[in-house]
Amino acid sequence: QVQFVESGGGLVQPGGSLRLSCAASGRTFSASAMSWVRQAPGKGLEWVSDISSGGVVKYYADSVKGRFTISRDNAKNTLYLQMNSLKPEDTAVYYCAQKSRAPSGQGTQVTVSS
Repeated sequence: QVQFVESGGGLVQPGGSLRLSCAASGRTFSASAMSWVRQAPGKGLEWVSDISSGGVVKYYADSVKGRFTISRDNAKNTLYLQMNSLKPEDTAVYYCAQKSRAPSGQGTQVTVSS
């Protein structure tokens, strides 16, 4: 079973940038489509972005399109999320997960505030 460890979150001012990383263990990472999801305080999980196993096909939620970029390095078993032009409404705990599966890591907190 693949396990995930998210990192890279923090406190950033509106308009700022962060790059999240998701380190995966296990042999199936490179064969798996992956997702980033997030959970804002008091709300349910919200899908953010998907990427195909080879990294070619990418999808984004309308709320982040044009600001966030998903990528992966299968040689390093790592998934990334570059977040630019951050807004207060992006504040959430961010998780990575295999596509269509519930996240299993501890997540990384992103707080956008002045």
